[in-house]
Parts: sequence; structure tokens; C-alpha cells
Amino acid sequence: MAEVLSQQEIDALLNNVQSGASEPSTEIEKDVIPFDFRLPNRISKNQLRTIRNIHETFSESFSSFLVSKLQNIVNINVASVDQIYYSEYVLSVSNPACLHTFEILDTDIKGILEFGSDFALTLVDLLLGGSGQDVQKNKVITPIEQKVLNVVIDKIMQDLTKAWQMVDNFVFKMERFESDIDFAQITSQSESVLLITFEISIGEKSYIMNLCFATFAFDAVLVKLTNQNLSKIRPGKYNGTTAHNIIKANLYKAMVPITVEFGRTTIKFKELMDLEEGDIIKLKNKISDEYPIKIKNKVLFLGRIGSVNKHKAIKITRKALNQEQFEQ
Repeated sequence: MAEVLSQQEIDALLNNVQSGASEPSTEIEKDVIPFDFRLPNRISKNQLRTIRNIHETFSESFSSFLVSKLQNIVNINVASVDQIYYSEYVLSVSNPACLHTFEILDTDIKGILEFGSDFALTLVDLLLGGSGQDVQKNKVITPIEQKVLNVVIDKIMQDLTKAWQMVDNFVFKMERFESDIDFAQITSQSESVLLITFEISIGEKSYIMNLCFATFAFDAVLVKLTNQNLSKIRPGKYNGTTAHNIIKANLYKAMVPITVEFGRTTIKFKELMDLEEGDIIKLKNKISDEYPIKIKNKVLFLGRIGSVNKHKAIKITRKALNQEQFEQ
């Protein structure tokens, strides 16, 4: 219901009209954000959204791997996707650290995979059968622990390769391990980097994992992240087919176990113990009867036995309407 103006408010409006006073401005002042010419937004918001989607796909695959390896509840979420200075990222890295430099083959793109030291040591403890509870923090990763972690790092490189297949046939490859960020430099301090932060929950504890890409060589990738191309991009091995066709093709290749029950009978336990090779067991079924055809222990069809090219066979005659009588 509209608000009714009082007589005093009406008089004030009339006086403003007669005096030529303008209406009060209803515009809301917006905060002015300074533009940093040293760090232009090399990656647009739409492209950042696409990159987030790619790494959400990666996080689902990697979390499934950790669940199977650690036999524990694992949740991985993409916490943030940001563009920052490489110098800012360097200041955020702890010392000692667990850093693995990597590259994308046939490109100039390099990056850093960073585990928090507590996350790395917890992974090592869990992979070796420990509880992951009493882990010494701020400890340098030993060569033996690096070997244990290499199983996880190799899986991450494989999952990143698969996740980025929607853009191009990029192949991620690990280069080396570093415990000091000064020896893992991938670009100059004044250059921008793409920082993707993952929040990893194992049981009741949470950890952080970072992916840092140097963006100076990202231009070739950004061209393929435009909205016009994304709707057409499919993994190369699928030749542009739809997801429906891919699933249907895989279903057609799936092996389905089928069993045929040729009859049932009842004998005494003593007769069973006295059975010898060559003995004949008389069944209740007749040759002309229809035999139940089971798929996953469920009677779905009925058929009659016969032979094809000197091989025993069964011909499906109809669908089973009442399978309860066969399961008793």
C-alpha cells in the first residue's frame, strides 16, 4: 500500500516546485577502486570462472584418489582463484616448504605445486599406515618422504592433464622438489601469477594446497578460454562427440554376466555323497519347457535350449513377467 503524504510534506513539495529547486539526488556514491597499471588483469572474470571449473573437476578426481589411498573421508574444494604478484606469493610461502615445480610440455608455462608442510607430513604418515595425528610441524621433508609423496604428485599431474583436456591436449610434468621458495623461482618478482588455492579436509582437519602458474606465457591458453570457443571444445580423443554419445558407446562395450538355469531337483544328502563321474541326475524340467535367463541374479527373460553351429545355445522367447516363482 502506498504511503500517504502529510499536509506538511505536500506543502514542502509545492514550495520546491514554485521556487525551482531541483529534486534531491538519489544516486548512491560508489567507491572508487584505484587501477594498478603494474598489474593489469591479464585474465578476465569469465576466463577465471572457466579455470575454476577446470580445477573443480580436478579436485573431484584427486579427492577420489585420496579416499582410496588413505581410507578416510576426504573433501577438496577450490577456495579461491586470484591474480597476484609473484613477490606476494613468495612472501606467503612458509619456510621450510614443500614445493614441486612443474611444466606443461611443449609450452613455456611453468608452475609450482605447494603443499603445506603439515599437509605433506600428514600425507606421508597416512600413506605409511599411521594415524596422521601426531605430526611434527615445520619440519624439512626428507628424501625418503619425498619418494613417498611422489606417488601423490604423479597422480596430481595426471589429473591436471585430464582436467585441462577440455581446453587442449596439455601434459603436466613434474620437474623437481624444493624446500626453499628462493630456489623454485618460475618468474620475476614483478610479474603476475595465477594462484589457485584448494582447501583439503581429511577427517576433521583442514589443509591448504596451492597451484601457482606463471602468467607471462599464458596468452596461448587464454585464447582458447574465450566464451566463443568453450562451447565447441571437447577432449581431442572424443572428436567433438557429445557426452551422451560417449556414455552410450561405453555402455555398449560393457560386459554383462548372463546365467541360465537348466533345472532343479532334490536328492538326499547320502545320494549326493555317493555321486560319481557318469551318474545322471534327473531334473524336474522338460526339454520343451522355457528356462529362466538371469542377469545379476534376476530373471529377466525366458528361453528354450538348442544348438547353433554345434554350440549349445538358448533362444530368448519372451520377457519374464513373474520372476518370484523362479527365485523360490
